[in-house]
Amino acid sequence: MSQGGLQMSDVDRVRDAADIVRIVGEHVALKAKGREYVGLCPFHDDHSPSMSVVPHKQIFHCFVCGVGGDVFRFVERYHRMDFREALEYLAERCNITLTPRGRPAEADNAGGAAYSRVTLADANAQASAFFRGVLRHEQHGRAARAVIERRGISAEMVERFGLGAAPDRWDGLVAKIDLAKGDRELFRGAGLLKAREGGGHYDTFRNRLMFPLRDQIGRVIAFGARRINDDDDPKYLNSPETPLFAKSASLFGLFQAVQAIQRERTAIVTEGYTDTIACHQAGFENVVATLGTALTPGHAGILRRLCDTIVLLFDGDEAGQKAADRAVEVFFAEPIDVRIATLNRFTDAKDPDELLKREGGEVVFRRAIEASVDLLEYRFARLRERLAGAGLSALERATTEEVAKLAQLGFHRVTPIRRQLVLRRLHQITGLDDRLLADQLREHRPRAGSELEPRGPSPDAEPAEPRHMAEALSCVLAEGALWAALDEADRAMLAPEAYRSRGMQAIARVVQQIGVAGHIPSLREVLNHLSEDGDAIELAVRLHESAQRNLGDRIGAWFADCINTERRRREQSQAPGPVCDDSASLMDAVSRLRRDRAQFGDRRGVIPRPSAP
Repeated sequence: MSQGGLQMSDVDRVRDAADIVRIVGEHVALKAKGREYVGLCPFHDDHSPSMSVVPHKQIFHCFVCGVGGDVFRFVERYHRMDFREALEYLAERCNITLTPRGRPAEADNAGGAAYSRVTLADANAQASAFFRGVLRHEQHGRAARAVIERRGISAEMVERFGLGAAPDRWDGLVAKIDLAKGDRELFRGAGLLKAREGGGHYDTFRNRLMFPLRDQIGRVIAFGARRINDDDDPKYLNSPETPLFAKSASLFGLFQAVQAIQRERTAIVTEGYTDTIACHQAGFENVVATLGTALTPGHAGILRRLCDTIVLLFDGDEAGQKAADRAVEVFFAEPIDVRIATLNRFTDAKDPDELLKREGGEVVFRRAIEASVDLLEYRFARLRERLAGAGLSALERATTEEVAKLAQLGFHRVTPIRRQLVLRRLHQITGLDDRLLADQLREHRPRAGSELEPRGPSPDAEPAEPRHMAEALSCVLAEGALWAALDEADRAMLAPEAYRSRGMQAIARVVQQIGVAGHIPSLREVLNHLSEDGDAIELAVRLHESAQRNLGDRIGAWFADCINTERRRREQSQAPGPVCDDSASLMDAVSRLRRDRAQFGDRRGVIPRPSAP
C-alpha cells in the first residue's frame, strides 16, 4: 500500500529502525520516568518537563501545548522539514535505502517565489564543497592556509569544522555554478550571490576564510567569513537570514558539540569561531559560540533542552559586564543554571584562543571554568560594589531599579526556592526586610495580559465536535479492537461524514479503511496511513493519550456509553414528533445522568475536546 507516492514498507522499515528515544534524546535531554521518558518540550516555552516519549508506542506527546506524533513528526517539527525530508533524513541515519522515486521538479523561482529549505541546504552544501576545494588549491588557498597555520588550527579541526576559503575574485562561485549548469537565483536566495546593477551576479564572499554554520543535524545552513586581508571590512561577515538560517537561533559548533554537551550536562559559550575551535582542539568539546551577536532567547531555548548548566565565557572588561547583564535578561526566568567565567582573573590572555596556545593553557582554562559564579551572584556582586558607601537616596534609587528590573524579567515565574534565594541575596546587599522586598517585586510585576503567553488554537478555528463523538474516536485509537466489535450500523455512526473538522474526518477515514480491510485500527496503523498529514497525526496522538491516561481500564465501558449516546441522539433526531412531554424528557435525562455517574463517577469530561488542527 502506498501513501502520497511513498512505499508504506519504507515508512515501516524506517520507523522500526529509528528509535524515537534516541532520536528525541539527541535534541532534548530526557530522563527516565517509569516506562516513559520526560523532557522539556521544544515546541513551546516549557519550564518544567511536560513532554513524554513512550518507547513501546514509539510516540511523543506534550500535555501542555498538545504537540505529539511519531518519530517522523518530531523530526518534521523540530527541523522544519516536510515528511519526505524527514523520511530521507531518518533513513540515512538508520542506513536504510529507500525505494527510488522521481523527485518533483522545483517550483519556478520567477516572480520572486521562495526556494524551499531543502534546496537552500543543497545550495549551501555545494558552496561548502567549493570553498573546501579552494582551500586545498595550491594558489587560491595559499593565503587562507597561512591564516590557519598562523592561528594554530590543526588539520583535524579544519576537517572537523569543514573550513574553506572564498577565492580573491568576484566570480569564483558564479563560475562554478555556471559550469555545473546550476541556478544562480537559488544561490542568491541562499545569500551566496548578489545581483549586479544592470544584470548578472557576483560572489557575496571574496578572499575570506569560510566557517560553515551547521544546524543540529549537520546541514550547512549558512556561513561565517573572516577576512584574510586586514584592509578588508568588516572583519567578520555572516550569511543573510534565510528560511533556513536565523542568526538569533543558531550557534557555531553546535553540531560538533551536541554529544559532549549532553554527556557533560554543561555547555560553554564563547564569543568567537576561533575560540570555539581552539577549545575543541584542546579537548573541551562542549563549547559553542554565538554568531557575533548577544545571547538571545532562541539560544537559551536550544541549550536548556540539552543540558543543566550553561557557562558563559566573557571578558572581564566593561563590554563583558554588559554582555553579562544582557545574559541576565535572557536567562533569569529559565529553568537552568547559568554561570559566568572570566579569564582575566587567571591570565593576561585576551581570549581562549590565545590562552590555549600557551603551555599549560588547558589547566588555566579549566580553572577559570571551575571558578565560574552564578549569573545572579555575578550581577549582585556588582550591585554590592555600586552600593558600597552610597547615601540613602542612592541606595533607594538603585534598589528600586534592581527590583523593578527583576520583576520585569519574570521574577513571578521562577521557582519558589529560586525566588527565596533572590530575596535573601537582596536582603544581604541592601539590608531591607524580605517582606518589603517581596511586596516591591509584586508591585512591579507586569500587569496581566502584558506578556505574550503561548495559547492553543482558537476554538473557533473549525467547528467543535460533539464531545461523545470525539471521545468515541479517542477510545478506538486507544483500543483498536473496539472497532472490530461494532456492527455495521454502529460503524456507520463513526464514519468520516459524522465529524465536522478536517482532522477528525481524516482520522475517522483511516480507521474505517483499516477496519474494512480486516485489520485492527491500532494507533501505529493509523499513524502509518496518516504519514504525511502532520496535523492529523498530532490530533490522533493527543486523542490516544487522553483516553489512555484519563480512562485506563474503563475505556471499553466509556466507548459503549459514547455509542449509546450517539444512538439516542440519532433516534431522537429521526423521530416524527415529540414522544413525551417536557417533564418526561427531563426525568429521562436525569436518569441517564445518574446512571453515568454511578458507573464512571463525576468525570464525564475527562477527555478534553480535541482542538481541530
